[in-house]
Amino acid sequence: MSNSFSTRLLLWFDQHGRHDLPWQLNITPYRVWVSEVMLQQTQTATAAPYFATFIDVFPSIDRLASASIDVVLHTWTGLGYYARARNLHKAANLLMSKYNGELPMSVSELEALPGIGPSTAGAIVAICTNRRATILDGNVKRVLARCFAIKGWPGSKTTAKALWRKAEQLTPDARVRDYTQAIMDLGATLCTRSSPDCANCPFRAECIAYRTSRCDQFPARKPKQVKPVRTTTMLMIENPQGELLLQQRLSTGLWGGLWSFPEGDAVDDTLLQFDIDSTCVESQARRDKFRHSFTHFHLEITPIHVKLTETPATIGEKPIVWYSPSEPAEIGLTGPVTRLLKEL
Repeated sequence: MSNSFSTRLLLWFDQHGRHDLPWQLNITPYRVWVSEVMLQQTQTATAAPYFATFIDVFPSIDRLASASIDVVLHTWTGLGYYARARNLHKAANLLMSKYNGELPMSVSELEALPGIGPSTAGAIVAICTNRRATILDGNVKRVLARCFAIKGWPGSKTTAKALWRKAEQLTPDARVRDYTQAIMDLGATLCTRSSPDCANCPFRAECIAYRTSRCDQFPARKPKQVKPVRTTTMLMIENPQGELLLQQRLSTGLWGGLWSFPEGDAVDDTLLQFDIDSTCVESQARRDKFRHSFTHFHLEITPIHVKLTETPATIGEKPIVWYSPSEPAEIGLTGPVTRLLKEL
């Protein structure tokens, strides 16, 4: 089956595959690496403009490594899952110190770098060297689960192992670069999560899910879990010049390294943490609550707009910045900050 599968897939790819994506032009290990990391949690249409901007700002590994993390996160702002940007920056510095600024071309060495898992490592090797390496991203999981009726949620160990075994069996020895792109394309353009275009699929005659009218059952959905709801209050502290106080979060944990509004349920106590006396407050206005969702929980945010009569002379030792919306600094902002700045 492996030979016929890859042969048929490549015939389809030659006619109908995507051949002009930004990272397919002028292929280099660095460009492939950046694109694969961006595509870990993001669809192609969304990632493409961010890829172009990122490569323009950081055209090489050494430029990425020498940049400040603030500039890296600022360039990534809006793409989400910021750990990917932090890992790119960490890995770039490791590459400069251990590999003379070059990406190693073995799956095991790539996996040892921050933010690179088995599938991303396989894609980099396959696309850059055309050597046999296996990938298993979300699109590929969906194609294989449907075509071969592989039961279970792909996030479970048993199902994941079954999918990896099948992916390894089907990966050919020749044209691995094209095969890698082809199987991702099939999942992205035809074998989509909803309303798959089975009529134009090269495997409709063999696809078990299609023949048994069960495409909607494969792959199995993640078992439902009720996400807990956490709450926080964000203080939008504005000085007379229209600048807003932002605090840099710790480099690890939620929104690591990004800049956000100070948080605290008691307004006066939070202001005192920044050496701001309540007598400097001109007005307070509570804004509408909104919800920001993460993978494992929802965060319910209550914004309070605090206007000051004067800018404090000192703010203590906290990493802060007075952010001007009209002349924005090149720093990475959290999603809620971006949203609230637009509302202002």
